[in-house]
Amino acid sequence: MREQQTNTMSGQSYQLAGLFTLSIRLVVGWTYFSAFWRRLILENKLDPDAAGYIGEKFNHFLPNALFIKPLIEYLVTHPEALWWSMASFTIIEGIVGLLFILGLFTRLMSIGVFSLAMGILLSAGWLGTTCLDEWQIGILGLAAGFTIFLSGSGKHSMDYWFSSRAFAFTTQRWFTIIGSGVLDIKPRKLQRLVVIGSLLILFITLFTNQYFHGGVWGTLHNKSIKPELRLSDTRIEQDKLFVSVFRVEGADVYGSFLIGISLISPEGKILMHKDGSDLAKFPTEHIRNKYVAKVKPGAHSLVIPLGGNAELTIQDDVLRTIPAGEYTLLFTDISGKTWQQTIRKTL
Repeated sequence: MREQQTNTMSGQSYQLAGLFTLSIRLVVGWTYFSAFWRRLILENKLDPDAAGYIGEKFNHFLPNALFIKPLIEYLVTHPEALWWSMASFTIIEGIVGLLFILGLFTRLMSIGVFSLAMGILLSAGWLGTTCLDEWQIGILGLAAGFTIFLSGSGKHSMDYWFSSRAFAFTTQRWFTIIGSGVLDIKPRKLQRLVVIGSLLILFITLFTNQYFHGGVWGTLHNKSIKPELRLSDTRIEQDKLFVSVFRVEGADVYGSFLIGISLISPEGKILMHKDGSDLAKFPTEHIRNKYVAKVKPGAHSLVIPLGGNAELTIQDDVLRTIPAGEYTLLFTDISGKTWQQTIRKTL
């Protein structure tokens, strides 16, 4: 009798917990389902040839991703694998989000929410122009997934609807693990699980906040505000200048607009200069893009998207006439920011 009363009280407690977390379940579920809705219903963002292709957005994560950078680089250098990954990811977000809203197999879906949030956090937690957008989405998704796993979905859910009608599968032990209801864990062990899980999520929060933004100690920084280029593999051969350019910082929705490329002698004399008009007509056959986010000529400049990585070949007769030695290659952005790299010409 006492055991039955205890089970009844436990069931009521979980029903209340599910009721109290209803708003979290609905809102978080929509944030994931809406990704599917935006990409396939409102617009087709899975078309590799269309503006706003989700694969290019994924490419934006690459420069400063945490732990999973090799995976991202593999995908953005293999367009077919990237498309299948983006399509699968979108479908999974849609299923997880919808079932989370409906409260069907709630605990299993909460694991999905936790996993998706972790993926967002590690890949894009450094992005956010006005605030720490992607980082906040990631850490709140972790906390929400863990919380809903503990509470289940309560009365306003499909799990409850099936249970209240005594469907056979709802009496199985596995249902309370992947669905809702009383977790078969002793109170002391449950308390330990909650505390350890919460502290682990807090540690992930503080660690990533510090790693991406310096938000715990030291100097705050935001890598999503100003464009940053890395120049490498520079050389001059006959009348051609080769340079690899990789954009690693700045807003993901806004390109770096290159309006000047100059070659400067050790004495400070400008030997070659390409202005915005020249770069707007830069031959596409002289741009060898490495990833799906492509460096390309724009209306008034050479546009370098976040995550774009390309080898540029600049052809100019003056390059034949300059003597062997070291020179300075200067790139100028429309914002006035400049980057330079030593370049050598050999005999």
